[in-house]
Amino acid sequence: MSKKKHPEHVNHERWLVSYADFITLLFAFFVVLFASSQSDKKKQLKLSEAMQTAFTPLGTFDAHSKTPPLTDINASAITNSIPSPIVRPLPSSSSAESPQETLEETEARLRKLIAEQVAAGGIPPGGIAMRITPDGLVISLHEAGFFPSGSAEIRPASIPMISILANTLPAGPLRVEGHTDNVPIHTAQFASNWELSTARSTAIARLLLERGPIDPAKLAAAGYAEFHPVASNDTEDGRTQNRRVDIILLRHAAASQ
Repeated sequence: MSKKKHPEHVNHERWLVSYADFITLLFAFFVVLFASSQSDKKKQLKLSEAMQTAFTPLGTFDAHSKTPPLTDINASAITNSIPSPIVRPLPSSSSAESPQETLEETEARLRKLIAEQVAAGGIPPGGIAMRITPDGLVISLHEAGFFPSGSAEIRPASIPMISILANTLPAGPLRVEGHTDNVPIHTAQFASNWELSTARSTAIARLLLERGPIDPAKLAAAGYAEFHPVASNDTEDGRTQNRRVDIILLRHAAASQ
């Protein structure tokens, strides 16, 4: 006798498996989208900070953003990490408009200082002479007041006068020139007047640099021996005038060689 077949039971809940798979995939999809959006925000924040850091020192952008931050990071912390803009000072109107002292005014001012030193016994009368030439203001330091005969050692009594010159000469290019008379010299220290005149000019130039705020880049020293006289070498008085060191306050900077 054959067995009676029971009708097969139909499972009406199989759709739940597919639905669960669909929900799982949909959840994973939204997780990926959320993670991508957070990564983009971080990249945008880093890009914003980099641009602000690059442009803020130049004063192109303000130190703070006009738009809300991309995340909940403390805005003050970001602002404090950005360097403050560089403030360029404006030129001073007083220094730009102050009139420059003329050579005649400088000469008059120095003559008063020289007269005080002569009265104090620092230099002998006639130890310094001044004149204005096409090159500029020439201050002649005569040998009798500043050097022993045939020597490049500066007299100690004349050092205060040189210090005064170093501190009162207006800022500008200076040239120190050594000159002698036409009497030849030949000693163990100086083979000719070239060496003597050069040694005297460099001694004065060095003392000017040591005693005053003179720019070394604007100072030159040279020796001309007996070949640039200001008087005749035929008389003793003329030879005395020729034995000198000239400090020249130049009208214009000397052309570079």
